[in-house]
Amino acid sequence: QMEVLNTRIAQRRSVYQQYVDRYGNHHGFTFLPEPSGYFSNRWLTTLLIDNALTGFTREDLRLALEAQNIESRPLWKPMHLQPIFSHYPYYGGSLSTTLFEQGLCLPSGSNLTEHDMKRIFDVIDSLLGRL
Repeated sequence: QMEVLNTRIAQRRSVYQQYVDRYGNHHGFTFLPEPSGYFSNRWLTTLLIDNALTGFTREDLRLALEAQNIESRPLWKPMHLQPIFSHYPYYGGSLSTTLFEQGLCLPSGSNLTEHDMKRIFDVIDSLLGRL
């Protein structure tokens, strides 16, 4: 896999850029930017959805994608919200909970085709078109 690493990274960065080009300026959508001086492999593209601005939640989008047989997932559930830790004190702030509630892992694979991206965009556009 090392022989194709640069190609795979380029493909994943392209997927991320397609999302940003299409939705990066949409109010209520936030993509994680690449800090100056760093180079991300863009292994996973995540999106934060502010439902007060979009009119829909990350769960609404996840379910709309699922209805079209497109897999996406919420951002990782914080440890303090895991059932096994429910009886233990939590000493953090609310950032991880907010990220979990608003965050969605979008399809990001290096094998996504133009057709795949169009299907994903069609679902997102349909939710945005409800406004």
